Amino acid sequence: MIPLQHFLFISAALFSLGLFAVITRKNAIQILMGIELMINASILNMVAFGKYDKIDNTGQVFGLFIIVLAAAAVAVALVIIMNLYKRVKTINPDKANTLRG
Repeated sequence: MIPLQHFLFISAALFSLGLFAVITRKNAIQILMGIELMINASILNMVAFGKYDKIDNTGQVFGLFIIVLAAAAVAVALVIIMNLYKRVKTINPDKANTLRG
């Protein structure tokens, strides 16, 4: 049986990689991928804690709920990025300083 600390270490590494990607990248798609890495780290935490919960499976339920919300957030973010590219002709968030219609 894999101990909980291993799950938490992998989750912390995933979250750190995602945070590094969000902070250092200049491309909106790469920033979105970094956010997804951070969300996946939180899902891993939920499922790992749910595995060690002997009473009920709340960790797995929360993990599934987060997966559904993350899929919806990615769909909305991609639509926003596509509209930004159509209007400004770049996906660099620093270059898009006017979002007026």
